[in-house]
Amino acid sequence: MKDLKLHWLDKTPTQAAGVSWGVPWKKGILNREDPLALVGPSGKKISLQSWPLAYWPDGSVKWTGHAAVMQEYSKGAYTLNIDDNKRVEHPLRVRESDEKIEVNTGPLQCNINKSGHSILNNLVVNENMLGTKGKLISIREERNERSEEGTIYRHERLEGKINAVEIEQTGPIRAVIKITGVHVNETKEWLPFVLRMYFYYASPEIKMVHTFIYDGDPRYDFVKGLGIEFQTNIQGEPWNRIVRFLCEEGIYSEPGQLVWTRTYGKADGLYEKQISGEPVNVTEHPTLKDHVQGNAVWNDFKIVQDSSFHYKVRKRTEENCAWLDAVHGSKAKGLMYAGGSNGGIAVGLKNFWEKNPSALEINQFTKEMPTMMVWFWSPEGEAMDLRHYSNDTHVCSAYEGFDEMRSTPHGVANTSEVNLRGFSKAPVNEELLRLGEDWQNPTLLLCESKYYHSTYALGTWSLPDYEDPFKAALETQLEAAFSFYKQEVEQRSWYGYWNYGDVMHTYDSTRHQWLYDEGGFAWQNTELVPNIWLWYAFLRTGRKDIFEMAEAMTRHTSEVDRYHIGEYAGLGSRHNVIHWGCGCKEARISMASLHKYYYFLTTDERTRDLLADVRDVDYATMELDPMRAFYPSENGVTHTRVGPDWSAFCSNWLSEWERTENTTYKEKIETGIDNLKNTPNRLLSGPVFEYDARSSNLYHIGDGTPGGYHMVIAFGAPQVWMEAAELLEDDEWKEMLAEFGEFYLLTDEEKRKRSKGKITDKMFDWPMFAAGMAAYAASQKQDDNLAQKVWQLLLKVEYSHIPLPIEKETIKTWKTLNEIPWVTTNTISQWCLNVIVALELIGDTAPEADLQKSIIHQKSITK
Repeated sequence: MKDLKLHWLDKTPTQAAGVSWGVPWKKGILNREDPLALVGPSGKKISLQSWPLAYWPDGSVKWTGHAAVMQEYSKGAYTLNIDDNKRVEHPLRVRESDEKIEVNTGPLQCNINKSGHSILNNLVVNENMLGTKGKLISIREERNERSEEGTIYRHERLEGKINAVEIEQTGPIRAVIKITGVHVNETKEWLPFVLRMYFYYASPEIKMVHTFIYDGDPRYDFVKGLGIEFQTNIQGEPWNRIVRFLCEEGIYSEPGQLVWTRTYGKADGLYEKQISGEPVNVTEHPTLKDHVQGNAVWNDFKIVQDSSFHYKVRKRTEENCAWLDAVHGSKAKGLMYAGGSNGGIAVGLKNFWEKNPSALEINQFTKEMPTMMVWFWSPEGEAMDLRHYSNDTHVCSAYEGFDEMRSTPHGVANTSEVNLRGFSKAPVNEELLRLGEDWQNPTLLLCESKYYHSTYALGTWSLPDYEDPFKAALETQLEAAFSFYKQEVEQRSWYGYWNYGDVMHTYDSTRHQWLYDEGGFAWQNTELVPNIWLWYAFLRTGRKDIFEMAEAMTRHTSEVDRYHIGEYAGLGSRHNVIHWGCGCKEARISMASLHKYYYFLTTDERTRDLLADVRDVDYATMELDPMRAFYPSENGVTHTRVGPDWSAFCSNWLSEWERTENTTYKEKIETGIDNLKNTPNRLLSGPVFEYDARSSNLYHIGDGTPGGYHMVIAFGAPQVWMEAAELLEDDEWKEMLAEFGEFYLLTDEEKRKRSKGKITDKMFDWPMFAAGMAAYAASQKQDDNLAQKVWQLLLKVEYSHIPLPIEKETIKTWKTLNEIPWVTTNTISQWCLNVIVALELIGDTAPEADLQKSIIHQKSITK
């Protein structure tokens, strides 16, 4: 392999920073001992740290992770080669003792404690101590209902206590430190946390990835505030201490004390210098100094994003005085700098306005060791209300799954990203603007789409073809579907700490609103795998806007829609008004295939943990049988549908096998496949089986059992099984997949004949969902007639439920809206996913002319 080209996502970053990314490799190309070198656009090697992320069955490397610090940015291409790496002259250093871990990047040194409450100590940048006593904090709100007096609120502060600290990675360029613990005070312990800190050599920045897990009782334990605080060593007179906030377009600055006075006005330009962040000397003007010192001293500043369309900057002099509103705006960029004569610190919270209510704050600014705070959930907002929306279930009317009330947030999580950078001298505004832009936008190196496609490392998907008129027309429809959802996120304000990243399930064209209040029709929660659709859409195009939507969906669905502790650990909650509200707790919501794309492309360690955490989720069926409404469980043997339950287990096992080479998980997949091979109708048997997690065996209990064959193929099973088929090199398994895809499209008479009367057409709903499996069958069998049937499924509205072309309507109701009256995310997700797969498998078999005409007359997008 020579000169593997890499490029930046969207645009070139604005300044030097550490970058981590993943690269796939074709089977047999990269050996474990092969060195890798990164070459910049100038032709010079750039120091690189590399490590394996996954392996092929033959032992060659499937995915590698990389880290580098780019001192110079260029629009030209970078290349990755199998070659000797350039060594780092002054590598990052990590030293561990019984009490602490010391990190030295060159310009930055800090200590991470291994016990107690103070996590980050002695933050030094260029020999200037800027910060210390970094702590995680939460504020608990307890509500006591009083019928006559109203509700009484009591707030208590808790601080993060360190339970364990681990050096997850250390090398010459990048180090990752993982801290786990829980928030405590004298009387209570709650909210477990995971905090990762990322360091890069020659960089004064720290990236932090923070996860908290809710373990309270939602009736009594309301989270009023959640964040990180640390003390800052800001020095200088009050008028030479400046707080700067990155707002919509530029910087808003406020000093601790204004040099403007009614007598001296702008004081010969000193005021302009002060507001721009430059130090000013008022001692040369004794009278001016007296007047300046007579001005109010402002000690507390904050920027609060209280909704997706509003923020405010506020300040006050002392705790017992009123807050003043300085400015209001729409969408702040989530960066604050606070500094004095000795430099200062900038902090940034990613997705600041998207994941509101959030805030950045500094208190006691003009005093010794001011406290800086990053609020993931600002105390200025209402406390988190994680209770269910109803005291009843609404199964019959609102499709809520089971009559059981299993709505609980106990065990759900949320992850946020924070950046921190120390400055030994005050930065100019342009530097902060660039910093904020980079912190809010993914700084990521990517391979070309053609290269991703050629490695076969992420399943079966197609590259866009804009030359063929029919395929170009299909690309137009795929683009229309994505652009609609991109617009809906903004149009419907699908934002907020607990909602950002998810989309809704079913549209109500009468109210011109999604069914946000109808049980099983509200939030999507990975139903019919929109995650995989978006990641395939990104892989084939490399577009930043698709990446950002897929990233947000991954962060949300992998944390909020699944459980991380408690009785449902590893399982997820199906679609509902409340993300955790559905009584169905299932493995398909949390399966690895939904999230592994993000891990492999970014190397994100939090996502890696989530992939590992579900490897044994099949054992959860011993406590909560997915088919408990239909069958009793005995002696630890429960029930599972071949899809979406067992297919989700396969997804998790495949992920564990390829990442760790633990063949136990490969054998689990093979055990189930062997069980299916020995049933009367192979993969078509069931679809419900008895299942024993201890042995991984599926036990045949009959064919045509309740469970629905459309459930087998609508939740990512085809993508999991096609990928597994290539890895296992099992020809019979490939034959079984093709058999299933073909069978779905048979007539009732043919189905009865082949299954000896056991399986009938009434058991097969939503044939469009099977288009991917049927395309696989057509490809394996080289059957053009079957390929034509697949195109009918995708292009005829009576099968697809997608009227083509996909077009929005503008309507005036409670406001002017663009809507698609018939839209459901289930059908859009499956249609787009199956089109992408079909173009790969049967793209050379063009549909009949009349089918092509249905979309070809529409204006097609061009490359």
